[in-house]
Amino acid sequence: QLQLVESGGGLVQPGGSLRLSCAASGFTLDFYAIGWFRQAPGKEREGVSCISSSGGSTKYADSVKDRFTIYRDNAKNTVYLQMNSLKPEDTAVYYCAAKGVDYYSDYDSLSPYEYDYWGQGTQVTVSS
Repeated sequence: QLQLVESGGGLVQPGGSLRLSCAASGFTLDFYAIGWFRQAPGKEREGVSCISSSGGSTKYADSVKDRFTIYRDNAKNTVYLQMNSLKPEDTAVYYCAAKGVDYYSDYDSLSPYEYDYWGQGTQVTVSS
């Protein structure tokens, strides 16, 4: 059974850091592009960052550029999102999602409509 499980969310003060993990089971991430998305109450789900199956291509939303870093460890079948300099406006439920692609592809996308499989989400709250 194909499954994505996010972890690492929590409560952090403004300026703090968190690292989110997206662990895959039931399939290998070698054939999947991975995206991180977030949804705040009353707002649409938005793309935060994504990484290709090769790891050679990444994208970031303008709002998180230079603060967030996405990377993957295919040996651990896990993708990470390192979030630094967190702001209250980063507060949201964060989801990871997977899209099937060719092996070692450079495909990536910040559109949630492109992704086939989703995790259950992890809450990130940035507040003093």
